Amino acid sequence: MSATEEERELYAELVLQCAESVPRGHVTTYGAIADVVGERLGRGGPRLVGNVMARHGGGVPWWRVVRADGSLPPSHDDEARQAYLEEGTPLRRGGAVDVGRAFVRPSLRAQ
Repeated sequence: MSATEEERELYAELVLQCAESVPRGHVTTYGAIADVVGERLGRGGPRLVGNVMARHGGGVPWWRVVRADGSLPPSHDDEARQAYLEEGTPLRRGGAVDVGRAFVRPSLRAQ
């Protein structure tokens, strides 16, 4: 069964809320956002979160949402790296975010 437009919009809104909840100098993962939104809506996954971020994430701190290994798609590396340095985000020697030190669980506003 396909999601309605209203359900897709709500899912996207909740994903973006999660991204906005991550404080400066920290990150969360696509999977962590999928878990939090899934607890509220009962559906979704990391790939759907990535799709939402790719389509609608330009207005939120998108660089704070990374893969589980601390990386971003290569096309975002330069811009994200500058944001990490400005925010003091812990990085590993290879340049990826140190998720172990920087991770926070995203949150949603109460409804």
